[in-house]
Amino acid sequence: MLAHRIAPSCSQRRGLKSVRRQAGFTLLELLVVIVIIGMLASYVGPKYFAQLGKSEATTAKAQIEALAKAMDTFRLDVGRYPSNDEGLAALTVQPDSAKGWNGPYLKKGVPPDPWGRKYIYTFPVGNGDFQIQSLGKDGQRGGSAEDADITN
Repeated sequence: MLAHRIAPSCSQRRGLKSVRRQAGFTLLELLVVIVIIGMLASYVGPKYFAQLGKSEATTAKAQIEALAKAMDTFRLDVGRYPSNDEGLAALTVQPDSAKGWNGPYLKKGVPPDPWGRKYIYTFPVGNGDFQIQSLGKDGQRGGSAEDADITN
């Protein structure tokens, strides 16, 4: 039994060609989609990056608050805050002059600020208290918005 192949008729051939033509996208359709995606990205992008800057400042505030709590614990144990020379390192490594030190007061050491720089520790400030400071995104004193200094 030989199967005979029957040639498709003209109307069947036209149907196959139309199916093939409809299988892809035209260049114009692709360009329209790319333009729409570009417009969405230009709207969403700036809002996303503005939130990123706010989250870095929030992270710096949280880290400074944690460092300040560790400083208070250091003071309760030793009876004083670390000197400028001892700095924030006194929270992880016992200074020679720190009798009663019961640290380390931080689990993972002193973190850098969200922009990768060291926090600035100053003691005494005004009323005998200490100050922990990040200089913000620009790394210079003063500034506003993302460049503003963050202190305890």
